[in-house]
Amino acid sequence: MSTAEQVSPAETILEVNNIEVIYDHVILVLKGVSLTVPRGGIVAILGANGAGKTTTLKAISNLLGAERGDVTKGNILFKGEEVQSLSPNDLVRRGCIQVMEGRHCFGHLTIEENLLTGAFTRKDGAAAIKDDLELVYTYFPRLKERRSSQAGYTSGGEQQMCAIGRALMSRPEMILLDEPSMGLAPQLVEEIFDIVKKLNSQEGVSFLLAEQNTNIALRYATYGYILESGRVVLDGEGAALRENEDVKEFYLGVGGEGRRSFRDVKHYKRRKRWLA
Repeated sequence: MSTAEQVSPAETILEVNNIEVIYDHVILVLKGVSLTVPRGGIVAILGANGAGKTTTLKAISNLLGAERGDVTKGNILFKGEEVQSLSPNDLVRRGCIQVMEGRHCFGHLTIEENLLTGAFTRKDGAAAIKDDLELVYTYFPRLKERRSSQAGYTSGGEQQMCAIGRALMSRPEMILLDEPSMGLAPQLVEEIFDIVKKLNSQEGVSFLLAEQNTNIALRYATYGYILESGRVVLDGEGAALRENEDVKEFYLGVGGEGRRSFRDVKHYKRRKRWLA
C-alpha cells in the first residue's frame, strides 16, 4: 500500500503526482514519479547515483530552472496547494527548504554568519531570529563552539551541520535533505541522522531525504521510495523495505550475486506501477 493510500489529505504535507522532468527540452530524467510525505514524517528517496533522487528534490524546491530543467507533466502540492510555479524564495516563505548536496556553505563567512543568512526571508524581528539561533546551537553544540570560525576552514561534518542549521533558521515545516551522508565518516553520519530524528520528533519538522546510504536511511525513515533510471520501482514502510529480500541484495549488500538492477528479477514487472 502506498503512502497516498495510508494518509488522508489533511495529514499530508507534500504530494508529488506523476511528474516528468526534462533537461534542455530533450533529456527525459524523471518518468512519472509520484510520492507522498505525511506531516511529521521522515521519507527517504533511495537509489544509486544517477537514479533521479537529486532531480526529484530540485523539482520540488523549484531549483531546476538554473540547470535548464523543467517539470513538463504532473504537479507538486505543498500543504494542499500547487507550488511548481513558485520561486524558490516563495517556497521557503511557505515553509519548505532544501539543503543541497555538498553542503554549499559560504566559505568566507563565519559559521554564525552562515546561519543568519538562513533567516533572510523572515520578517518577525531580530529577537525571534536570535531565539532561533540559540535553538540551532542547542541541537548543534559543535556549531556554537565554532561560531566565529570561517566555514571554509571547518570539517565536512561541521559544514553539514551548518547547512542544516541554516535551513532551520528559515523556520521550515519541511526540509528536503540531499545526500546528508556524502563524504562523512560513519560516526558523523550517525550523529547527523540522530539530529534529524530529534528535529523531527521535537520540533515537528517533516523530512524528505535523498540518500545513497540505504542502510542508514531506512533505519530512520518511516517510508521509502526506490528510484531507478528516473522511475519509482519499489516503495513501502521503512522497516518493511529493510527486510525486503531484493532490497537486501541490491542495496544493503546482503546476497552473493553482486549488485544488479531490479529489472533483472522476476518480480520487477509486477512492481512497475507505470505499466497499465
